[in-house]
Amino acid sequence: MLTRRTLAATVLAAAAAPAFATPKTRPLVIAHRGASGERPEHTVMAYRLAIAQGADFIEPDLVATKDGHLVVRHENEISGTTDVAARPEFAARRAEKVIDGEKVAGWFTEDFTLAELKTLRARERLPALRPASAAFDGRETIVTYQEVVDLAKAESRRLGRTIGTYPEMKHPTYFAGIGLPLEARLADALKANGLAARSAPVFVQCFEVEPLKTIGKLVQSRRVMLVGQGSAPVDVTSEAGVKAIAAFAEGLGPEWPLVVPTAGGALGAATGLVGWAHAAGMAVHPWTVRAENAFLPKTLQRGQGPAAHGDAEAVLKALYAAHVDGVFSDFPALAVQTRG
Repeated sequence: MLTRRTLAATVLAAAAAPAFATPKTRPLVIAHRGASGERPEHTVMAYRLAIAQGADFIEPDLVATKDGHLVVRHENEISGTTDVAARPEFAARRAEKVIDGEKVAGWFTEDFTLAELKTLRARERLPALRPASAAFDGRETIVTYQEVVDLAKAESRRLGRTIGTYPEMKHPTYFAGIGLPLEARLADALKANGLAARSAPVFVQCFEVEPLKTIGKLVQSRRVMLVGQGSAPVDVTSEAGVKAIAAFAEGLGPEWPLVVPTAGGALGAATGLVGWAHAAGMAVHPWTVRAENAFLPKTLQRGQGPAAHGDAEAVLKALYAAHVDGVFSDFPALAVQTRG
């Protein structure tokens, strides 16, 4: 018979065990910014809902504050995800900047202290597509990466299963250029939380190559190279190109049509990308499966209008059939249900 102490030790051991997929295990479900199809993204309520729905990892995008803290926002420009534009005390902070070669106007995290950002309230980024989520606007504030890690650890202990975090370094070259480099800050956070080992329940992701190389010199946490369908700093159209990525990343995060392309508004046959990555020893975690018609090929759209939900399950099934090791979704409950 298990004593209370023995049972507690068993639960904690399970929570501390690494949770990551290989081709021989079932794919991970990665909650993209939390359950961001149902709650405002990157909020505690979005992460809590994702965990309740069975997500294995929760994903925070990381940007820096003026005083050097790592906070969780999709972009460093925050007018679309907070109420900052309606706050007269911050009207003078509006600025226009060049971020990764593009002019962006608005309010930026690097112009605020953490204490100032904590006074803002989060809101839904896509209210026209997600009005039910927008109903939760104003209920929560911006969180730090530490708060996300603390939540994941607390829920791991409570549920007896590991909840990992999957941080993305956003615009690291830009932040380095303004004296707020992300790599060392994130490495310090990983070390402080016992997440600096290869077996730790964390993946560090980025669209840039050099930051992944840099953080790999500071910690042993697994790294994932993100790649979209457009121009990219790495080649994923050939086996040799994919193999080269394995020199600085343990995983590949391709936009999902790079794994299962669409043609004529329908899903096509899987590409060779997953096989190439596996042969190079990398996991494959495609992004991002969303349920709304706006994000689905024509033959999978259902109902009327871009906000109606289509057959996202078909996309998930095709990705799982392609033997991916994990999948990002704004709707983790659907990804869990489809995975089985």
